[in-house]
Amino acid sequence: MNDKTYDLVIVGAGSIGSPTALYAQRAGLSTLVLDRLASVGQGENKAAIGGIRATHSDPAKIIICLRSLKILREWQSKEGDDIGWRQGGYLFPIYTEKDEETLRGLLPIQHRYGLNIAWIPPDRIKQLVPGIREQDLRGGTYSPEDGNISPLQVSSAFYFAALKAGAKFHFNESVRSIVVHQGRVNQVVTDQDRYTCRFVLNAAGSAAPEVGQMVGLKLPVYPDSHEAGITEPVSRFFEPLVVDIRTTAGAKNCYFYQNSINRVVFCLTPEPLYPGIDHRSHSSFLPIVSRKMVDLLPRLANIRIRRVWRGCYPQTPDGMPIVGEKPEARGYFYAVGLCGQGLMLGPGLAQDLIGLILNGKPVTEEAAFSSLSLYRDFGKTEALK
Repeated sequence: MNDKTYDLVIVGAGSIGSPTALYAQRAGLSTLVLDRLASVGQGENKAAIGGIRATHSDPAKIIICLRSLKILREWQSKEGDDIGWRQGGYLFPIYTEKDEETLRGLLPIQHRYGLNIAWIPPDRIKQLVPGIREQDLRGGTYSPEDGNISPLQVSSAFYFAALKAGAKFHFNESVRSIVVHQGRVNQVVTDQDRYTCRFVLNAAGSAAPEVGQMVGLKLPVYPDSHEAGITEPVSRFFEPLVVDIRTTAGAKNCYFYQNSINRVVFCLTPEPLYPGIDHRSHSSFLPIVSRKMVDLLPRLANIRIRRVWRGCYPQTPDGMPIVGEKPEARGYFYAVGLCGQGLMLGPGLAQDLIGLILNGKPVTEEAAFSSLSLYRDFGKTEALK
């Protein structure tokens, strides 16, 4: 191999690209990662708030995220890096009969695929989150093995581990075209050079459709923007990441947790959504999210907010990722449309991608993995997307 010939070229050094580079290099694939930005995780990755859950309603996402959780939980002991991991669990407090019916109805499939989750009564919720709104509280679901990490620390950890394994990263370098010869990918052409390769992985986040078009592949990925924030550090007073699924004026839901350095990190799904890739903060965010969070947990009222930011969710029509290989361009793989969940799906999905590249099949059981196919029915929406 020379510096212009690789087994695998990955487009995008984010939540999917960096873990896949690590596992590809460890599996013996010489790997180059290309990113148009200046360093690792500078796209949507750095805008993540850090929640890591296997609490989903789709079998593939449950299975993949259970693997991610294991990797991240064991990262410091096995790899040596502090990534800010904290196992506080995920809590969905419920206040309406309809929401209770929905979440209770998901428990059988969640249990079937190995998720440790249970419906817990109001008294248990009040123990987990002292001071939570009691009026109309019916109970909720709690998955104690979910947790949270620092997105910046974990991004750096995967990057340096991949470098140590031998992967190469080129930043400030944009892909211009992908050459397909006799039905197989052959080269990646950038604004700076040309690289011969056997495999290409499109892990380009919000730019994934553009990279798909380079081989004639239409990817239904439509970014919208979400805003988040972080407070000053305060004495620890709750452990789980709390998801408030009540729809209120201007918000579909919000979620927040207290991280490993005792700051409260929070995010909001706006209603209506903001399509596009505009990363500028919006004046409506803080008034809406503050009212919603304080209504649920009044103890938050006097904590000062230090910073807010905005990032994109590369959405698909049904809230599920799209993963596979283009048959007419063998060796061209894609893992796109992570819908704001790339951080939690990334490590586990990277293992599936290595399985697809080397063996033609994922680690995840294929019956479940089929829900990530580009050729699925997009009319069904995941309940906990």
